[in-house]
Amino acid sequence: MNSPIPDSALVLVAIINTARDLEIARVLGWYRIPLRRAPKVISVDYLAFYQTAAFGTTERWKVNYAAEVKGHELTTRRQLLKDEPDHPRAAEEYYKVQLGPLFGLPHPIEAPSWKRLTFLYTTGTHVARATTVNDLVVTSDERVVLWRSLRERALQSGLYQPADLPELPLDPEILKLLGLIGK
Repeated sequence: MNSPIPDSALVLVAIINTARDLEIARVLGWYRIPLRRAPKVISVDYLAFYQTAAFGTTERWKVNYAAEVKGHELTTRRQLLKDEPDHPRAAEEYYKVQLGPLFGLPHPIEAPSWKRLTFLYTTGTHVARATTVNDLVVTSDERVVLWRSLRERALQSGLYQPADLPELPLDPEILKLLGLIGK
């Protein structure tokens, strides 16, 4: 079964801490990211969800679900979770990422041993091929392409200036592989 995520899609793997948060994503169609912990670029095509130990021994430490990103806005936790008005972080700012329908991946992407993960950028190709969380890591020359795509998205969002997002320094070995410098 093929992945419903296009190969060229930018994917942000994000932690999902509780069954309630997964249910919010599924039923209400949004996911929250604290602004103070947010990755630089929120403008991605898909979110994939890494489930923590809270999901029990059969579902923990896996990426089982994803959803298309439809947009995002900045709001407060109090506005997002109206049933928690007195929460210690109620006044803090959060990104509310609007999602399309949540879908199961064709196969779970497992972390064979516990992995501490918050956010990880990857591509649709990596999600389709991955069997472990380590397989989601974009390496070598693909990393340069991923970084440039993320940088372009960030600049298009208008939230950043070019100086906020410096060009990724290119590894000399990658430049050699690409034939851009002598061997």
